[in-house]
Amino acid sequence: MTEKIRVAVIGCGGIANTKHLPSLSKLEQVELVAFCDIEKDRAEKAAAQYGAEGSQVYENYQELLADETINVVHVCTPNSSHAEISIAALEADKHVMCEKPMAKTSEEAKAMVEAAKRSGKKLTIGYNNRYREDSRYLKSVCEQGDLGEIYFAKAHAIRRRAVPTWGVFLDEEKQGGGPLIDIGTHALDLTLWMMNNYKPKAVLGTTYHKLGQKKNAANLFGSWDPEKFTVEDSAFGFITMENGATITLESSWALNSLEVDEAKCSLSGTEGGADMKDGLRINGENHGKLYTTKVDFANDDIAFFDGELVSEADLEARLWIESIINDTPPLVKPEEAFVVTQILEALYESAKTGKAIYFDEQ
Repeated sequence: MTEKIRVAVIGCGGIANTKHLPSLSKLEQVELVAFCDIEKDRAEKAAAQYGAEGSQVYENYQELLADETINVVHVCTPNSSHAEISIAALEADKHVMCEKPMAKTSEEAKAMVEAAKRSGKKLTIGYNNRYREDSRYLKSVCEQGDLGEIYFAKAHAIRRRAVPTWGVFLDEEKQGGGPLIDIGTHALDLTLWMMNNYKPKAVLGTTYHKLGQKKNAANLFGSWDPEKFTVEDSAFGFITMENGATITLESSWALNSLEVDEAKCSLSGTEGGADMKDGLRINGENHGKLYTTKVDFANDDIAFFDGELVSEADLEARLWIESIINDTPPLVKPEEAFVVTQILEALYESAKTGKAIYFDEQ
């Protein structure tokens, strides 16, 4: 393909400006040609900074999708509109990169998968933590069988005090939840990917709205308004898989804990284990002795991009566009992201009802 890929971005807020637009703008194969936001000035600002000559600005995404020259759409809107916009874009013959989480509900996520299959277009979800150096290395370790059968894992997404107080993060209607669906989703995606296990059997979940009720609370991003804090401040889950494997999931924006980790996992297998809690560590047994190996990425020169060490956001954008050019599957498959949404939804339902949720009964 010699012509440039014409990309549009729907939703020109924080995630678009800190991740998608800077990374896409570095790619020679890409032309950023359309920008849409319900606040037109944000779309205009993004177009002025990143847009190709003649790029268009929209307030209505349907008008943007009517442009048949657009090849790819990045959906960077609140969670409540992910499915609606992604499905419309796929039906308009566009490839779609949708920010995480895939959708608010598993029904919406399933509809997105089905729309991608009907349209023949590619759909991927923005789980950018898969592209980190430690993640890619650990994935190769898992694929080579060095850990054996991974039967126990932990998904970590704990912040001590880092509640996002801007945008719609605290709005349950628009987001579908708090830290579980916001950062817990990254940790769970990473864990399932490492295990290559997408067949959940049952979950038991708990959510808490304890610290969110406090006024004038200490917080990295400034105090929040308790009246507007309508989502959980922490959530925890116990997940069993069809093959007998167990996963624990911990997530918080505000928790009185010094054990802080985000978008990390710990794995235990029959031949060895691994964790990301203090860098990447691999552990096991060799010649009758236990060993622990810490992997050093300080001098890694594998993933260079334009003369610099590539960030996960840049690598995500590059590999996504290359999957379109080369007609290969994206690294994050929609069927995998659907299972993440399915588990998150079940955890919320379990927390609400106080009962375990079994997937064969849903």
